[in-house]
Amino acid sequence: MGTLLRAALRRLPTPRHHRCPLPATAPRPLGSGAGAQGGKENPSPSLRKDRADTVIIGGGCVGVSLAYHLAKAGLKDVILLEKSELTAGSTWHAAGLTTYFHPGINLKKIHAYSIKLYEKLEEETGQAVGFHQPGSIRIASTPTRVDEFKYQMTRAGWHPTEQYLITPEKVQELFPLLNMDMVLAGLYNPGDGHIDPYSLTMALAAGARKHGAQLNYPVQVTNLNPRSDGTWEVETPLGVIQAKRIVNTAGFWAREIGKMIGLQHPLIPVHHQYVVTATIPEVKALKRELPVIRDLEGSYYLRQERDGLLFGPYESEKKMKLQDSWVTNGVPPGFGKELFESDLDRIMEHIEAAMEMVPVLKQADIINTIAGPITYSPDILPMVGPHQGVRNYWVAIGFGYGIIHAGGIGKYLSDWILEGEPPFDLIELDPNRYGKWTTTEYTAAKARESYGFNNIVGYPKEERFAGRPTERAGALYDLLKSKCSMGFHAGWEQPHWFYKPGDETGYKPSFRRTNWFDPVGREYKQVMEKVGVIDLSPFGKFKVKGTDSVKLLDHLFANVVPKVGTTNISHMLTPRGKVYAELTVSQLYPGEFMLITGSGSELHDLRWIEEEIVRGGYKVEIENVTDEMGVLGVAGPYARQVLQKLTAEDLSDVSFKFLQSKHLKLSGIAVTAIRISYTGELGWELYHRKEDSVALYSAIMEAGQKEGIDNFGTYALNALRLEKGFRAWGAEMNCDTNPLEAGLEYFVKLNKPADFIGKQTLKQIKEKGLKRRLVYLTLETDDVDPEGNESVWHNGKVIGNTTSGSFSYSAQRSLAFAYVPTELGKVGQKLEVELLGKNYSATVIQEPLVLTEPTRMRLQRKGESPKI
Repeated sequence: MGTLLRAALRRLPTPRHHRCPLPATAPRPLGSGAGAQGGKENPSPSLRKDRADTVIIGGGCVGVSLAYHLAKAGLKDVILLEKSELTAGSTWHAAGLTTYFHPGINLKKIHAYSIKLYEKLEEETGQAVGFHQPGSIRIASTPTRVDEFKYQMTRAGWHPTEQYLITPEKVQELFPLLNMDMVLAGLYNPGDGHIDPYSLTMALAAGARKHGAQLNYPVQVTNLNPRSDGTWEVETPLGVIQAKRIVNTAGFWAREIGKMIGLQHPLIPVHHQYVVTATIPEVKALKRELPVIRDLEGSYYLRQERDGLLFGPYESEKKMKLQDSWVTNGVPPGFGKELFESDLDRIMEHIEAAMEMVPVLKQADIINTIAGPITYSPDILPMVGPHQGVRNYWVAIGFGYGIIHAGGIGKYLSDWILEGEPPFDLIELDPNRYGKWTTTEYTAAKARESYGFNNIVGYPKEERFAGRPTERAGALYDLLKSKCSMGFHAGWEQPHWFYKPGDETGYKPSFRRTNWFDPVGREYKQVMEKVGVIDLSPFGKFKVKGTDSVKLLDHLFANVVPKVGTTNISHMLTPRGKVYAELTVSQLYPGEFMLITGSGSELHDLRWIEEEIVRGGYKVEIENVTDEMGVLGVAGPYARQVLQKLTAEDLSDVSFKFLQSKHLKLSGIAVTAIRISYTGELGWELYHRKEDSVALYSAIMEAGQKEGIDNFGTYALNALRLEKGFRAWGAEMNCDTNPLEAGLEYFVKLNKPADFIGKQTLKQIKEKGLKRRLVYLTLETDDVDPEGNESVWHNGKVIGNTTSGSFSYSAQRSLAFAYVPTELGKVGQKLEVELLGKNYSATVIQEPLVLTEPTRMRLQRKGESPKI
């Protein structure tokens, strides 16, 4: 370690929960000091109003951004309440990094909006924001990282923001102070940079006030009372405000706000440290500002701070520190603009890595260290949107990266509140992705993992294992856990693929085909040629009944309501005609229905249905029975033969037709059987009491010995459904797509009498014609397969994107769905799909590749020869 740096570390003070007035100690970005101090505002500890359309609780950058966007959009009576002062909490001490990059898909839109907003905010409000845009470079120093960058390039290609994979020579040109022995490539985002969080918040506050929002502080919310009409009473020491809705943007106080109404938000504060150096001669001599770098192997970010450098590490999950006492005992009442005691020993290996990568640091003198709280959700992503089970209660909480998210999330939530539906798909931020299974212990374990994995390689089909299994794991977990590789789905454990002797077992992630590829082919063959069993218990399951149940579902769904004893696939659309959800709907008894959705959509869908029940005044009861019921899928040509051994009920095609549902007993166990299978093969889904799962599974496996029955997992299921041309919600359809472009016309009954949600808009879309459509592609690849969100090329330009993909074990080539312009969607059209930096030839083919079993049987009865 450099002698000056080591000496600096010894001299550095280690304050304990000390109050740090912002201008005195928090580092300011280049040239932004005047903006930070000049933007100081006077407190306004009065209410002035006792009624509001929206009350926002929390005055960090996210809350203030929401106030700004709601007011700018014309919403009257927007009130923000802050218990201390604006930026108190995590905003004021943030490092202020801004980037277009995000490893996911949807959050790229949030990042892009934020940056574009910040670019023009000073001009709009007259408030300096200290925004610097020198760009940023993510450093690859291993071949695997280079693969990751290629993987991210194809996921970024169909987005409008700039991103480039650059050579070491270009990296050195942009950041001449690097040790180039360690650099193999860079991922470069022009326009990235950093902003002064304090000045940003003050500019947003000025804009919010300009448009009529009221920002009150210090005003603490002491209690929240829900009223029978769905409005809220917000209690403060200065009086009570009656609000149409409330939005919790309270940062690390968000748990306290949630507890007021009986919610346990899964959040936990994390200690994050960054270090600021004094002037470094080599930095001062530069003619332009250095780009931000992110050394992924060293797990830290580094940027220029005036004539020195600022760098912040993310320690491993074993070394990082949680402020878990705040979860159990609450946040200290006076905590606002305070910091934690710094602990440089905890980040020493990252400091040494930074000195190795940027050698000028070895002689640098540290002048400041910041150790402050940031709030983590279990998966590091924030929780944004309306909360299930509580009317008109919204959240924007759990921001580990609040500065870059603030602008975009403020706009996103504002649009949702005003328009009644999300402006685009952002399901990964849905607060309802968590449930009762999300315990404090789970939250802490996952937050540790998520923080420590900040810069881990982001593989496709990633699994993370901290906090698992949860109490929700599933009835078959103990029986199957040693036989398979499990996947995590909303608290459940579900087999991805099963082991056989000779297989390379365990989780072996890769950007190319890996240890599960051949076993999944084996499971595919099992279902196509024999019979397989799959655990589908993670499905979300609801019971709906009441005098208005048919009327409700006729309004909610674009499809017709199924008759008693039958089942169909139905879609809930938004007013703008987007696909909010896909569910399987069965009318079990007159007026009594069972609704089935995907594991990740359980509370997402339930909230939408509950809201519509209240809005329409429907006389129905809805019960969430997800945790009470297990589900087994049995599929393959021998499925009927095996199940018939266990029941006296006639399972023949004549007596138990496709898409029928019946109550029967299998081996004495009561089940609701639906003749349906996402494999597209002959099959049934068997719904039963969760406590009967092991006995039912064992009986089926025993009965199928002669037929060679075996397990299969979700990877094989995905390959099977793709070959049949089955769409998946969240991939081929979501809040970014309408059902017509997704090829779901069969399920959308525009001529049914009921005026279902989105019907009128959909009629207009159909009349105008589609600009793009979902197509079915085969690809000529080598050892890599599409998985979705890759760029689709034509004549040297990106013209669309894949939505999902897999290897076809039938055709022995890759298969994918993709959205392309309608003029490029004809069968036979030649395209290209980018995978790991290479464009592979692709062809639009007629779907499906393999006909479903019911279709094959129908053609056989007509004397035709079906394709398999």
